[in-house]
Amino acid sequence: MVASDERSGRGEVRPSVVREATRLFAERGFDGTALQDIADAVGVSKPAVLHYFPSKEHVRDAVLDGFLAHWKEALPQLLFAAPTGLGRFEAIFGAVRRFFADDPYRARLILREMLDRPEAIREMLREAVRPWLEAIAGFIRAGQAGGTHHPDLDPEAYLLQMLQVVIAAGVSNPVLPVALEDDLARARARSDRELERIARAALFVARDPVPSPKPTRAPPKRRPTKR
Repeated sequence: MVASDERSGRGEVRPSVVREATRLFAERGFDGTALQDIADAVGVSKPAVLHYFPSKEHVRDAVLDGFLAHWKEALPQLLFAAPTGLGRFEAIFGAVRRFFADDPYRARLILREMLDRPEAIREMLREAVRPWLEAIAGFIRAGQAGGTHHPDLDPEAYLLQMLQVVIAAGVSNPVLPVALEDDLARARARSDRELERIARAALFVARDPVPSPKPTRAPPKRRPTKR
């Protein structure tokens, strides 16, 4: 196994451990996954894993911290990159959906963690996620004041509901869309489009469409009079 450790390279072991731990924790749960399982999946020895992570708990912390670090860097860029409310919505909603679509194990792991360690996840939500919701909610309130967002919408609660829906979609997307049609890729695309439409409609006030001009009727032709 030493040769395998060397082939993996020092710089590759840590991210590989985090990646494989995400998958294994999502599939088997934290208690159902041993450090040796993670080492085997990476292709290194257990001591090589322990070199970077003193315990399995530290591996789990690294996985969740990686999620938070991603959004700590990405969210400010998304919030201020788009000049309009619609552009901001599309950027943030698309980024969140892709985050879970790119690695379906992320959504499954979060769901498992909420079921297995609810108090620890509550604490993470209070400390890390709540400030993000409040930051985005500020933009939504500005849109409410400007008349572009529904005035009776609760911004933080709306964001939380959308996050729940996207996570649930990330968990179910490998299976559930087949109820729409056999082509799973096309079914997922249909499901994703509808999810985004629902999220957009719940946030933005629909503008009255410009009425189409009424068709004009040509005057009836006059029959020639007989002389």
